[in-house]
Amino acid sequence: MITMYGIKNCDTIKKARRWLESQQVEYHFHDYRADGIHADLLRTFVDELGWEALVNTRGTTWRKLDDAQRATITNNEAAIALMLEMPAIIKRPLLCAPGKPMLLGFNESSYEKFINEV
Repeated sequence: MITMYGIKNCDTIKKARRWLESQQVEYHFHDYRADGIHADLLRTFVDELGWEALVNTRGTTWRKLDDAQRATITNNEAAIALMLEMPAIIKRPLLCAPGKPMLLGFNESSYEKFINEV
């Protein structure tokens, strides 16, 4: 089963979910805010993708941090602590399926390839 991680009111999440539904793909949606997120799951994400890919430095949440806060995000543990505190800072959507590499972000052709390999 495919799991999509994200935040339900995110425009990119909405677009990705519409695409999955238009392709009649069954998936489970895990909302970081409603369903929570724990450090072990984030470590799994970081181990595969790297914290630099997961922390959305282009989003509003990152821009609202002051320079001193941003300067402390230099390693896995600091990034995980930040993502636990502020789940909206996690880049999204993140697609996961057993035995497959994770897919971060939304792109129709990447999703099509991911789905066809499940």
